[in-house]
Amino acid sequence: MVSLRGWQSFPEQLPDFDPDRTPETPEELFLAWLTEAGEHVLAPHAVTLSTVDADGAPDARVVILKNVDEDGWAIATSSESPKGQQLTANPRAALTFFWPGRGRQVRVRGLVVPAAAEVSADDFLARPPASRAEAYVGHQSEVLSDPAKLVEAAEAAAKWVAENPDAAPETWTRYLIQPESVEFWQASHDRRHVRVRYRREPAGWVRERLWP
Repeated sequence: MVSLRGWQSFPEQLPDFDPDRTPETPEELFLAWLTEAGEHVLAPHAVTLSTVDADGAPDARVVILKNVDEDGWAIATSSESPKGQQLTANPRAALTFFWPGRGRQVRVRGLVVPAAAEVSADDFLARPPASRAEAYVGHQSEVLSDPAKLVEAAEAAAKWVAENPDAAPETWTRYLIQPESVEFWQASHDRRHVRVRYRREPAGWVRERLWP
């Protein structure tokens, strides 16, 4: 096996990050970083969603960020999926963005609430037909004993979407992570990484510099 220490972690040139010139809200800084990342890396909106299962064990998977505004950081899935069931049972989650091409990471932790039903339906209908069909296939994370069953279910789901282009399943849910803390991490080749945390208090956001 190749040495794990042999791979380069970050490019030679890293962007600047002045912790003394951060905006008032984490959303503003995140959107600036996201836009910048989109000029350099693939899928900058891909994010690791971490939840807790019924046994208290952590679970994580990569999903797509749908939106960021004052209501929360939005992702979407079926409420019947494993992550949907976990969010229902324990409505707390963490989001982790990592852009190695820029040496940047963003961590979000907070409470989770479902968006209004009409917002979730609009989210579903904005998906491409193939993505909507995938949601109707169902059985996410269940054991697939016969791959032919997947082909059959996918074809049936595609037919249903084509015949019902304005239909959205009641189980499709946009979830809003309402952050209690948001941390921004900028790598530095001298290992003096720059970390800034926004922490929510009743009066608003508090910004703090953290040790690397």
